[in-house]
Amino acid sequence: VDDAIFMRTILKKMLTEADFTVIGEAGNGMQAIEMAKELKPDIITLDITMPEMGGLEAIDKILEVSPNTKIIMC
Repeated sequence: VDDAIFMRTILKKMLTEADFTVIGEAGNGMQAIEMAKELKPDIITLDITMPEMGGLEAIDKILEVSPNTKIIMC
């Protein structure tokens, strides 16, 4: 989750090269919450500052809908 497409692209490349499967991308916290509810990912990388809803605001809401997800703040 990052509002900068460049950062999402770099993270996705790093994760796929480390044999992780990237199941989604989001540009803000609101999108992240909706996607976490649907996809229940194992891990989310989360930017701190984004439009609409930043990462710090989204953490608790993401964990409400997907409590087993681990979050890495970037």
